[in-house]
Amino acid sequence: MAKKPETNPRIADNKKAAFNYFFEERFEAGLVLEGWEVKSLREGKVQLTDGYVVVRNGELFIIGLQINPLHTASSHVSPDKVRTKKLLMHKAEIKRLIGKVEQKGYTLVPINLHWKSGKVKCDIALAKGKAEHDKRDTIKDREGKREVERAMKDRNR
Repeated sequence: MAKKPETNPRIADNKKAAFNYFFEERFEAGLVLEGWEVKSLREGKVQLTDGYVVVRNGELFIIGLQINPLHTASSHVSPDKVRTKKLLMHKAEIKRLIGKVEQKGYTLVPINLHWKSGKVKCDIALAKGKAEHDKRDTIKDREGKREVERAMKDRNR
């Protein structure tokens, strides 16, 4: 029997989140999806940068996660690409997160989507917003690393 080719477990990353927030803790949550959404995720038609997590009635929901429908979607399904999706976590973890989020300055941010045992998982982070000077420091550090890499590359030639 032929083996399936290895697929990349990572579906999408939210690079903007690391720039705008300091991550305190990371959690992994399941996602409630419809069939057409899973098919679109397999094709990589997803945008996570505008997504954020809210707490409603003791449950977690992700808003702003945009999954674009495939052109081959069934005609009896009306796909909504910005539908609010429910996150699945243990009750105790959710209660702990609710307590942390109610503190001033903390929020829940989706970091990435990935496959785990054939299921879609979302890494979320308990995060605190960065101030403007912190963002400038991040940019300065990133540019410094690029300069060092360029110098090393030129030196090794």
